[in-house]
Amino acid sequence: MSLRVERFDHIVVNCHDVEATARWYARVLGMKIVRFGPKNRTALTFGDQKINLRPLGALDQDPAWATGRTEAAGSEDLCFITDTKPDEVAAHLRACNVTIIDGPVIRIGALGEMVSHYCRDLDGNLIEIAHYAH
Repeated sequence: MSLRVERFDHIVVNCHDVEATARWYARVLGMKIVRFGPKNRTALTFGDQKINLRPLGALDQDPAWATGRTEAAGSEDLCFITDTKPDEVAAHLRACNVTIIDGPVIRIGALGEMVSHYCRDLDGNLIEIAHYAH
């Protein structure tokens, strides 16, 4: 028997301010803010995906909260796929007062060529918003 990974279920993003981060992703990327579990933790959902938001220092407050060995905000590079055309992505980011640090640029994603715009979230994570032409 061999193990075959099928997909991501969720990822966890460490952040300085969970509420401000959740609002940024909802406003800029259209994600839905949800609360879950007995401790009313915060997550972002979009499509069939979920991002759990973990505040820095969470492990000190709850030793049962399993986490990576190094806790850091702003260390992620995240790529999100959209069906929104690249020129509309740029216009939306500008309307949200989000600085585009690169783009539009051609990149190669999991399914081939895509057009990407890059920005940063509140903690400095690199956010890539990409559109596949096919």
